[in-house]
Amino acid sequence: MFSRLLTPTWVLLHLVVAALFVGTFFLGYWQLSKAEAGGGAVNWSYALQWPLYGFMGLWFYVRMCREEVNRDPDEEEPGSALVLYQRPRIDTSGDPELAAYNAHLAELNERALRRRADHG
Repeated sequence: MFSRLLTPTWVLLHLVVAALFVGTFFLGYWQLSKAEAGGGAVNWSYALQWPLYGFMGLWFYVRMCREEVNRDPDEEEPGSALVLYQRPRIDTSGDPELAAYNAHLAELNERALRRRADHG
């Protein structure tokens, strides 16, 4: 279950996220030192925003990890998607040219469904 999060790709991603999370606090500290040196309101706001960016990124990353753990491993297998085909209704009222075109499309659809049934 959690072994999916221990593949080389995920381990590298864990390390990158941890480095970025710590980096946001260093950037927040840097902005705080600029603000204390008389940098103004923008530096004060960035001193608060950088750690918030770090927590926001961490929150999204935890959500991504949860989705990976709860994901069905066979989900990406070819042919696993359930596709329901519905036979189209042919509109015969109104324009005869449109009705002929719809009948042609319905015939093409029937051929495709028969071909799929023969191969599947």
